[in-house]
Amino acid sequence: MFLSIKNLNVSIEEKKILNNFSIEINRGEIHALMGPNGSGKSTLANVLAGKEDYRIESGEIIYKDQNLFDLNIEERAQLGLFLAFQYPVEIPGVNITPFLKSSISSKLKNNGKDELDDLEFAKTLREKANNLGINSDMLKRALNVGFSGGEKKRYEILQMSILNPDLAILDETDSGLDIDALKIVTAGVNKLKNKKNSFLIITHYQKLLDYITPDYVHVMRDGSIVKTGDKSIASRVEESGYKNFWIYGSTADIYWK
Repeated sequence: MFLSIKNLNVSIEEKKILNNFSIEINRGEIHALMGPNGSGKSTLANVLAGKEDYRIESGEIIYKDQNLFDLNIEERAQLGLFLAFQYPVEIPGVNITPFLKSSISSKLKNNGKDELDDLEFAKTLREKANNLGINSDMLKRALNVGFSGGEKKRYEILQMSILNPDLAILDETDSGLDIDALKIVTAGVNKLKNKKNSFLIITHYQKLLDYITPDYVHVMRDGSIVKTGDKSIASRVEESGYKNFWIYGSTADIYWK
């Protein structure tokens, strides 16, 4: 199994967020995770990325046959795990182009491969930036400083396309995007998809899934997955909201009202 999460229980400041959360993702699959605010979606993304604000009470996460809890943030990234943040952080003084060059060089070195020379990297960066509507002036700026919401999201996808991760977690990448920016961002994701990598796409709304077709859609409530199915589930959420999904009794059988 590429990624296996079993009975994960997570809390923050004595408040339980994830409640026996379980999911399995194979290589080449796209999984969409939907749910109302406070259901635990972003907490899951942050735990996978290695943020230390959370208390892991029990459960396991196995990624590429390794216990993810034994790996720090950098080691997880070197194993091909990438998180596109819901709210990308501004980093004054860190220029985009050298940052991306350093990131891909570190990954290639860790994988025992030759680094890209400057000309090869510049060519790759221009090509991928153009695909996302990112001009050369933006590549000269400090990381996310003064970027609009749409520019920040496009840069996250640019970084992802340069690093070409094995597992990409997109945490509400569609948040704050107009329809044109959404089409550009999702086209970038679709170009990256292949049989060797996987995506976990976290979203509130069905609109994103008009442009990215998931293999599975999961609905979360109260820290657990309460429904799994195909893309039609997203349409049902769009029509009736999340209030009609609930867990019945202790058997965890899921009902659609």
